[in-house]
Amino acid sequence: MNAVRQKLEQGAVVLCMGLRQARSLDIVMMAAAAGFDSVYVDLEHSPLSLETTAMLCTGTPGLGLTPIVRVPSHAPDAISRVLDSGAQGVLVPHVNTADQARAVVSAARFPPVGKRSVMGSTPALGYRSMPLAQVIETLNRETLIIAMIETPQAVECSDDIAAVEGINMLLIGSNDLCTEMGIPGQLRDPRLMAAYERVAASCRAHGKVLGVGGIRGDVELQSRLIALGARFLIAGSDTSYLDTAMRKDVQTLRAVLSGA
Repeated sequence: MNAVRQKLEQGAVVLCMGLRQARSLDIVMMAAAAGFDSVYVDLEHSPLSLETTAMLCTGTPGLGLTPIVRVPSHAPDAISRVLDSGAQGVLVPHVNTADQARAVVSAARFPPVGKRSVMGSTPALGYRSMPLAQVIETLNRETLIIAMIETPQAVECSDDIAAVEGINMLLIGSNDLCTEMGIPGQLRDPRLMAAYERVAASCRAHGKVLGVGGIRGDVELQSRLIALGARFLIAGSDTSYLDTAMRKDVQTLRAVLSGA
């Protein structure tokens, strides 16, 4: 049911695009045409509503992409409502301890693994008519739970976080992490690379996927991270891609005009 989960199990590298301002399925069509595997709706850093999020999530699987939502907090209702709205995974920011990771799992998975409330078939299942036991089993298996590692404390606790049953992936939020480390924007600092290596080792030790966000346009660094074991890359967002394209076009046209 979850194409990204299947690709990750096969060892493939998954490319994900963030959505912060786009509000229609056109952007998902563009992401699919560009070759992305997944999109994530960013509710931590955008004004997007739950209703818009539900529309984006519900329409995405039909385009061959997996919808994921970065929730704004660890609140159980923030997690369960986006899953009930069609998300096939949750990206949870600032998971710093194993206890926090366990609380996230409890909110995102049904009993006996967690305590998510049952609503029957969901958009994530295409509203298929299924016995409740099958709904629970399928969604518990197919839903991706991604813990974001964004602080030095989280790096220190990464082995304990990776050991939590029900967590599928540890994703390093590179920009938040290097900012917390006192080296904002210095994505090639050896201290950040040491953090990548430590989290990667934790993922290998517990059979979890390593994800990385915040590295865009640096193919050499992205290649190093893939070699380190990263299999889920957030390559950019709607706003960053639009900004880059606009600036490039304006610079080109200004150069033409200055020479005219």
